[in-house]
Amino acid sequence: MANSRLRPVSKLREAGATAPAPWLDTIIRGDCVSRMEALPAGSVDAIFADPPYNLQLGGELHRPDQSRVDAVDDHWDQFESFAAYDAFTRAWLLAARRVLKPNGTLWVIGSYHNIFRVGAVMQDLGFWILNDVVWRKANPMPNFRGRRFQNAHETLIWASRDKEAKGYTFNYESMKAANDDLQMRSDWLFPICSGAERLKDEEGNKAHPTQKPEALLARVILSSTKPGDVVLDPFFGTGTTGAVAKRLGRHFVGIEREAAYIEAAEARIAAVEPLAAGTLAAAPSKRSEPRVPFASLVEAGLVQPGAELTDARGRWTAEVRADGTVAVGGEVASIHRLGAKVQGLEACNGWTFWHLRSGGALTLIDELRRRVREELARAGG
Repeated sequence: MANSRLRPVSKLREAGATAPAPWLDTIIRGDCVSRMEALPAGSVDAIFADPPYNLQLGGELHRPDQSRVDAVDDHWDQFESFAAYDAFTRAWLLAARRVLKPNGTLWVIGSYHNIFRVGAVMQDLGFWILNDVVWRKANPMPNFRGRRFQNAHETLIWASRDKEAKGYTFNYESMKAANDDLQMRSDWLFPICSGAERLKDEEGNKAHPTQKPEALLARVILSSTKPGDVVLDPFFGTGTTGAVAKRLGRHFVGIEREAAYIEAAEARIAAVEPLAAGTLAAAPSKRSEPRVPFASLVEAGLVQPGAELTDARGRWTAEVRADGTVAVGGEVASIHRLGAKVQGLEACNGWTFWHLRSGGALTLIDELRRRVREELARAGG
């Protein structure tokens, strides 16, 4: 493989560690399909793909002052037919699926010109769509002809390799915390790439017509990868994916055909300093925490047999038994089953429903579980 080697993500290459694959943290020049086929199967954790949009532009665009709009009219975005575009899409998606780890995920971004065709091919090939995310542009380009709505968004499809894929990375707690403790929504508001972030050539023209904002890539990478993961971009352009991946302590692999884009990407990524390792850890996921049954609280002496549990409003009470079950009106079951029973519901999270009554005060039993987990972490450390 002909390639252009970039500086390594130094924070990830510690002395004495196993030598990383030579294609990590590089830009590989060439066709995305053949270059992906040369990579080892199951070798990347995530893929971000920004394929040609096949815009089907019908002539030049001009502003009201008759100045020409710098639209996407490059040869790499032109296909002779929808059938040709579909064949290209199928080829690169097949290559991407082979190189993706079984628990890896794929992101594809596009506009209304292509994203629906890409999504259909993805489903035909067995990818399992997890979300479609709308990137709402805070400063979209106007519609100069005035014959359509202003196109103010693009769509990202996030998918696992197949329906049965387990254990893919989604940093739910981090995304929720970053969104002021509300679930991160699937509509993301970011400005288009402009100002100092927009790369320019020596004549002051855009180095790439569809350069994506780094903030968009940061959310993609932070939400669906871990430090040290490998992120592949088969349509690398001027290297936004690589720059953000390096800064966030991930490895990258870029594939790009155009020499001018590679040159711009090399200089851009070489100037990036990775963030300190201590700033990169994701917020811990509750799913990754050790399982602590209610009986552990009894065994630890935090809840005594015979103690009274109640809901926050004092409507129902339950008696704790020595084996970690609870009793209500002669019926004995788990904290979850009896929590659901008294409320007339199908299910209940007993940890967030029941409180321990002690000396007139109520303590959520989930808080007691947290203490047990902290003790287990100290013992394990």
